[in-house]
Amino acid sequence: MAGGVCIAQSLKIPREPKPGEFDKIIMRLLETSNARAVIMFANEDDIRRVLDAAKRNNQTGHFLWVASDSWGSKISPVIGQEKVAEGAITIMPKRASVDAFDRYFRSRSLSNNRRNVWFAEFWEENFGCKLGMHGKRPGSPKKCTGLEKVGRDSGYEQEGKVQFVMDAVYAMAHALHRMHRELCYGYPGLCPKMATIDGKELLSHIRAVNFNGSAGTPVLFNENGDAPGRYDIFQYQNNRSNRGYRVIGTWTNKLDLKVGLMQWWASDRFFPVSVCSVPCQMGERKKIVKGVPCCWHCERCEGYQFQASEFSCKLCPYNQRPDDTRTGCQDIPIIKLEWHSPWAVVPVFISMLGIIATTFVIVTFVRYNDTPIVRASGREMSYVLLTGIFLCYAITFLMIAAPDVGVCSFRRIFLGLGMCFSYAALLTKTNRIHRIFEQGKKSVTAPRFISPASQLVITFSLISVQLLGVFVWFVIDPPHTFVDYDEQRTQDPAAARGVLKCDISDLSLICSLGYSILLMVTCTVYAIKTRGVPETFNEAKPIGFTMYTTCIIWLAFIPIFFGTAQSAERMYIQTTTLTISLSLSASVSLGMLYMPKVYVIIFHPEQNVPKRKRSFKAIVTAATMSGKLQKGGDRPNGEVKTELCESMETNSDFIN
Repeated sequence: MAGGVCIAQSLKIPREPKPGEFDKIIMRLLETSNARAVIMFANEDDIRRVLDAAKRNNQTGHFLWVASDSWGSKISPVIGQEKVAEGAITIMPKRASVDAFDRYFRSRSLSNNRRNVWFAEFWEENFGCKLGMHGKRPGSPKKCTGLEKVGRDSGYEQEGKVQFVMDAVYAMAHALHRMHRELCYGYPGLCPKMATIDGKELLSHIRAVNFNGSAGTPVLFNENGDAPGRYDIFQYQNNRSNRGYRVIGTWTNKLDLKVGLMQWWASDRFFPVSVCSVPCQMGERKKIVKGVPCCWHCERCEGYQFQASEFSCKLCPYNQRPDDTRTGCQDIPIIKLEWHSPWAVVPVFISMLGIIATTFVIVTFVRYNDTPIVRASGREMSYVLLTGIFLCYAITFLMIAAPDVGVCSFRRIFLGLGMCFSYAALLTKTNRIHRIFEQGKKSVTAPRFISPASQLVITFSLISVQLLGVFVWFVIDPPHTFVDYDEQRTQDPAAARGVLKCDISDLSLICSLGYSILLMVTCTVYAIKTRGVPETFNEAKPIGFTMYTTCIIWLAFIPIFFGTAQSAERMYIQTTTLTISLSLSASVSLGMLYMPKVYVIIFHPEQNVPKRKRSFKAIVTAATMSGKLQKGGDRPNGEVKTELCESMETNSDFIN
């Protein structure tokens, strides 16, 4: 890179080129096809060969030729290949015609110019004649008379470099004069000091000259020994209006270019562009070709990188992504589960139906609080269980609500609390039934802690374990929100999203629900143990069916929840799965344990009447007899079982 010009390639023309050498040069130039300008310093023969090779390789109109004064305004390089040379820019030293030389040269004849040994040959060539028997022009029919006149009997145009030859001679004369005056002052002719001068000393005098030349322009040299640059700039044009070289500008210490006079190929409607590499687009970095600063490859900043500088890409901060132009970074959008999302609408709809149904059951039980069916269901435990069912439905709204410290705190508290209420109450019920009938096999004495108050104490003791665990969790790790950028960090940065979450990890979630699941499993075990209890006794079989169904629901929940951990829709799937699983568990309990009772209370009030009470001893004895009858298969028309069931159903309130 020098003077604002970058050299993409630098090629040399061999002194004795082999066949195909110029074709190789053209192929090399085409390796940087966007660099179309070719600056040539070569003799006119080599210039012609280069143009011919470009034409032969079908590159007419591709290259923009810029040539030195060896091409200049000469016709010989472009004869027969005008199309490929079209638009070429060339230079010639600015010249002026010296009238004195014209007068002198036109006055020359064979008689007055005998000292020039080549003049006779020039005479024959200029006038197309032959001088005597020893002329240099064989076969010429015409004999020179010697009276021919230059400029009259032949065409004449002053050679463009005459001015420079004359100025060079004068420069030497001025230098010698200065040296003689300095070394031989007052001494005529060549003094001894000048006879032994050093060439460097003469050169210093040549560089010091300053005079007006033959054309009236100053002749002087700079510190490098160069004369001031004065050039005419030509363009070779090949169209109907102008064929040949046309002056389009000059250089005299500065460029004066007449752009309007320049003409290009029809395909180049505007100024042709010559660059080694086109500018990179936004979001692309330059990869410089080694050794050529103006040639590069453009590489796109990929992934989460942005264009940090002209030559480098950098990774955006973790919470940001590249903007549309990849010239900077912007914040990754933060999302959360919206209420209008299909992932939220379905669980909310199920939860609303469940809350309405639960509220209806609670209102019905409160209204018919003193009726036999409600009393026989164990009113206190029923209300605890219904509270747990209500909380299982209500947690859906906390799971979908926008996370903040308050919402996260309530999620921790109520996430497992609803299940804990439900299964603690059911576990207490099934354990009570199991103990009653196990005790009945041994004695007629009632087991301890089967009263309603005892049952409430046991239930709330189990619930307190869950609350204690949540309290410890609050102390160890206070609730807060965070943005998870990993969950939806896709390969396409445009699709990346940050997910606003509560700080409840999958492990914390399982630990929170783990205790409730333990209660559920234990309750299921007791439900299996009490499966032989008479089907009308204290809901043993409905509780069993409830627990079996609930276990199936949660066994299906676990693979779905953890199987989607790597999914881009993880937040939606896991939240929806969890809330629907909680709602389904609550719905199973509500449907199997309470809807039959509500149906009887509302639609068959005639069955909601008290029956005679029997002692605990009678009930246990009847249950034992029922078990034996079932084992022995002795069922005379079902009369014994019917009587037994009616007796135990009547006295169920007594046991509660």
